[in-house]
Amino acid sequence: MLTDEEREALVKYRLEKAEETLVEARDCSEMGHWTLAANRLYYAAYYASSALLIKNGIVAKSHEGVIGMIGQKFVVTEVLSKEEAKLLARLQNMRKTGDYDDFIEWYQEDVEPLFEKVEEYINKIKTLVEPK
Repeated sequence: MLTDEEREALVKYRLEKAEETLVEARDCSEMGHWTLAANRLYYAAYYASSALLIKNGIVAKSHEGVIGMIGQKFVVTEVLSKEEAKLLARLQNMRKTGDYDDFIEWYQEDVEPLFEKVEEYINKIKTLVEPK
């Protein structure tokens, strides 16, 4: 069980990690590494999602658990939209296929439109976890 201070520090760390990973995704895209950019976009959204769960005292032990808890606790209650949940699931699928499937590559037209959506997702989560 985390103390309030530990929870806040972990939330802050995960949000910083989300921002850093978004920069990594941009760097990968500038070099034309679109499959790696998709991977980093997923992790940027994942870190932000985990920050939201941690802030709310929700434990998820896997990537699927994070996505499931986001759906159960924040989409059902309309804190996050179905489109945001679909974005997270799509990014996870892109990451998995890009990392593990043979002959799968992501290209600029697949990945580039996702940058703005991931940035918006991270910013929305920041507003949800920041002290009011």
